[in-house]
Amino acid sequence: MKLHELKPAANATQLSKRIGRGQGSGKGGTSTKGHKGAQSRTGYSRKIGFEGGQMPIYRLLPKRGFKNINRVEYSPINLSTLQMLVDKTQQQEITLELMKANGLISMKDKIKILGNGEITSKLTVTAHAFSKTAKEAIEKAGGKCIDLTKGEVVEEAKKENRKKKEEETPTVEVVPSVEETPVIENKPVVEETPPAEEPLVTEGTSVAEEI
Repeated sequence: MKLHELKPAANATQLSKRIGRGQGSGKGGTSTKGHKGAQSRTGYSRKIGFEGGQMPIYRLLPKRGFKNINRVEYSPINLSTLQMLVDKTQQQEITLELMKANGLISMKDKIKILGNGEITSKLTVTAHAFSKTAKEAIEKAGGKCIDLTKGEVVEEAKKENRKKKEEETPTVEVVPSVEETPVIENKPVVEETPPAEEPLVTEGTSVAEEI
């Protein structure tokens, strides 16, 4: 095969519709636009949902309520799923990373533990929310529920850091220092006598006249 012998596949290319080229083209006269009306004129654009003038369906259907923009949506995980996860991984601490690694959730999901099923293992479960029955079942089995929305993880991490710092820092006994009392030297008190006043000598007077 040579370069000039290459051809596109059958029906892969189509000729564009050529309008406004006279009657011989087969699309003469109105050029496929029809007679009169909005669609035959330039600048026409159809409004989204426009149905030719009849009542559009978005106005026919009733509207009820509203969608709360502050709604928090959770991905549900049941107790039976947690028990299956424990039997599979033999892990006693259920975290978001463990559930993500086993394909139960994605990291962007907020997790809520529901009470469907039974749990027999002592687990420490970390999630964003717990139902009342799920929390009671986990604690009844000797486990613990860590709610990420209440900051319990942050408080526990702070406590662990404090314990580590206390263990690392050596205890030093502080001996109270004895303040040195200042020593006052007993020096004899000497009374200073005021200097004798000298007689004033004015101009034009001698010392003998003053005497």
